Amino acid sequence: MRRRFVIEAVLLATYGHLLVPSRPIEYVIPYSSIAELYEMRDGAEPVMDDPDDDGHVKNKINELIAFFEDSLNRKKIEKAMQVPWRESSPLLLNDSIQFTVVHAVDNAHYGELFDPIETELLLTSLKFNVPLLSDQFEFQDKLIEAEVPVQIYDIEDFEFAVEEGISASDLDLPIESDRF
Repeated sequence: MRRRFVIEAVLLATYGHLLVPSRPIEYVIPYSSIAELYEMRDGAEPVMDDPDDDGHVKNKINELIAFFEDSLNRKKIEKAMQVPWRESSPLLLNDSIQFTVVHAVDNAHYGELFDPIETELLLTSLKFNVPLLSDQFEFQDKLIEAEVPVQIYDIEDFEFAVEEGISASDLDLPIESDRF
């Protein structure tokens, strides 16, 4: 059984270990974060601070864009984009990795606290009950502060999330009467 994670597309280009997991993985990606790849590729602003790292990540961004633009993958994505919250058919990268693109729709409920991409990530996680992967401490802190009921893993904890994770029953808080 594949482990599922909601993730921003650029993280797949930035963190190579996400593409060589120890178990089969399905990454659920809001379409807007794929569109953001084009902005990062074409923008003058560096993606990474180190020029060598920036060049490498931009090459990986180009590879991801080419993958999503492949005619079969593009058709699957276009079909999902016809209806809000529709998931694409699986886009297979290899035996271990598959992507599902979601036509996520921002709403005003979290819009004041989070930017549009963050909002779509958390709403996708909520809608499909799938944990989030992120490298942004501020985003993680905001989720906790706003008490958004999503499970989130830092990128540094990826292997733990894949191998063990935290089950829904582990998250259940004790009932006050259970203490006595």
